[in-house]
Amino acid sequence: QVQLEESGGGSVQAGGSLRLSCAVSGYRFSSGCMAWFREAPGNQREAVAAIDGGGSTTYAASVEGRFTISKDSAKKILYLEMDSLKPEDTGMYYCATGESYTSEYVIANVRYGMDYWGKGTLVTVSS
Repeated sequence: QVQLEESGGGSVQAGGSLRLSCAVSGYRFSSGCMAWFREAPGNQREAVAAIDGGGSTTYAASVEGRFTISKDSAKKILYLEMDSLKPEDTGMYYCATGESYTSEYVIANVRYGMDYWGKGTLVTVSS
């Protein structure tokens, strides 16, 4: 049974930083694509960062240069380092896995169609 559990969300002022973690169990961590999505109130879910089995990363234009996705295969943890946070980064952040996707495809095309999802962690950025 695949389980994903996010942590690390919280409240921060604009310009601050947060690091999200996603603990993964029951999943072949070294294969497939893993990604971070966010969903703000009234908005559709969007992919913000993805990393595929080979380690290639892709970012949404809105977070390029500010967010960094990484994974620790030994610990089976996916990370999202978020710097220079803006109020528009506020939302629920979810980690997800997609076995047959590339990171580029996830960022460009996927909103809800990943294989497994965590329950999310809330990020609030105040101005």
